[in-house]
Parts: sequence; C-alpha cells; structure tokens
Amino acid sequence: MRHLKTVRAIADAGSLTRAATALGLAQPALSAQLKRIERALGGALFVRGRHGVRATALGELVLERSRIVLPAVTELQQEAARFARAPRTAERLRIGGTHGPLLGALLDRLAGVAPDARMTTCTSWSERELAGQLAEGRLDFALAGTCGTASPPAGEGLVWREVAVDPVFVMMTDGHPLAHRAEVDLTALADEEWACVPGDGCFGDCFTASCARAGFTPRRMYETDTASLVHLVQVGRAVGLCRATFPTTPGIVTRPLADTPLTWRHLLGWHAATQRRDTAAAVLAQARMAHASVAANSDSYTEWMSAHRVP
Repeated sequence: MRHLKTVRAIADAGSLTRAATALGLAQPALSAQLKRIERALGGALFVRGRHGVRATALGELVLERSRIVLPAVTELQQEAARFARAPRTAERLRIGGTHGPLLGALLDRLAGVAPDARMTTCTSWSERELAGQLAEGRLDFALAGTCGTASPPAGEGLVWREVAVDPVFVMMTDGHPLAHRAEVDLTALADEEWACVPGDGCFGDCFTASCARAGFTPRRMYETDTASLVHLVQVGRAVGLCRATFPTTPGIVTRPLADTPLTWRHLLGWHAATQRRDTAAAVLAQARMAHASVAANSDSYTEWMSAHRVP
C-alpha cells in the first residue's frame, strides 16, 4: 500500500522533486524507492524528461488499479476500526435456508428474542450447498429439508435435528374440478402437467415413484422458482407440488394427497465444533415454534391436522 501511495504521489506531483517534498523525503531517497518499486513490478513506471515525469504504459496500469485499490483499503481500515470499537455484546447469527415461509418465520422469532443480534441470511435451492457453507464456517445455522426419511446432507462435524415433518400437498387453481375436495387422490391427477421448485435431493425420484405406484407417468414437470410456479398454477397450466405450510394465496387452493404418499422433513443444521449447545438448542426451539406458527396460517393444513388428529 505504501508503494502504491508513492506511485500515486509521483504521478500527481508530476516530478520526483515535488513528490519528494510532498512526502517529506529527500529526492535521492525517493528515486531509490521508485527503483525498488519498479524492480518489484517488472518495469519502468515513469519516463523522466526535462519537464518532469510521465507514466509509462505499465505506470498507467498501476495507477488505474491504484484508483480502485487505495479507496477500497481505506474504507476497509475505517470499517475495521469501527468494528473494533463497537461493543462485543451483540451476537452474530448467519442463517441459511431453502426458499419458503419457514426461514422468514424463524428470523422473525430470533429478532424478537435477540433484538441486538446481527443477523444475515443466505438462501439456496441446494441443501448440499448450505451444508458446505456450514462445514466451511460461512453459516452458523441452516434450514434444509429431505424427502421422507432420506439422510440429511453429509459433512464432517455437521449436526442435523428435525424441526417438523409435513405432508406434501398439491396446489391448483381455485377453479379446478378437484378444488372442492378435502383430499385428492394422486390417480385423479394422472392427466395433469406438474410444477415444483428445484432441489438436489431425491424428491423428484420419490414423486415419480409415487406416480408409478398410482399407475401413471407424469406428462411434464416444470422446475421453476416459487413466483413462476404460482403463476403456472393460477393460469391452470400446471398442478403444483408444495409443502403443507405453503401460505394461503389468492386464486389458489392447496389440498392434501390421499394416504400421504410424500412427506417433507424440515431440518436445522449446524457445525458441532463452532456452536454452543445452549445456542443450538435455543435456535432449534425457535425453529420449531416458527414452523408451528407457519402451519397455523395455512387453512388447508390446519384442517388436515384436525382430521388426522395431529396436535
């Protein structure tokens, strides 16, 4: 950094003599320092003339980069100084999760019980990516999920605990012929096109296997983001697969599948070496309460739980 500042000063002054004065150095000392810098960078940075110095092509490159590097490092130094002076009472929580209402509900609860905590979030469709970030220390906790009883994402030192297990529902436009039913048999949807959110687990294979047991092969599956999935369902293009906690949405109804052929297990993960047991237990408890609040906001899920006597 000192070398870049020296090069910057020489370019701004336009001569070694004026730059030496500005830097509080003797001119021979500055000349010797410039030669060391030029050797380190592999070539001359300035051409000396009767009227001062002019940057070479290499010098222009170094000056151009210094215009980016010097302000960035200065900002880093200032931010680090502010961080060092800040009180250390505030806890930091870096929470990751797959897309869905549970992550938002957990953040809301954590903000309520730990208002001074500094929270950041990371979302991903990939449970394996979230597990990797836990293993690398880039996340403190991650909400992920598995299909049925499948194993959670692997990683040395990772701990996974169950938050809840939900049935998988179907979503359809409120004008669909089956929308009035309390439960929908999978065989009744044999002629439909389908939509779901992406993932890197076995959910797609499990769904295909469930359809095979029901005697059909899905015509088409759209893997897309949540907003596009909702649109496809609203316009009647597809029937969607969703977690039972999917929030009530205009123009859409969610219905359980008869005999619950598919389930989704919500998991909270952390690294055993970096999290205290009491902190992990507290976050897990909040995640379970967050799931309960999200489930209570889904009319179709509360009706299903009542019919199946789920507490």
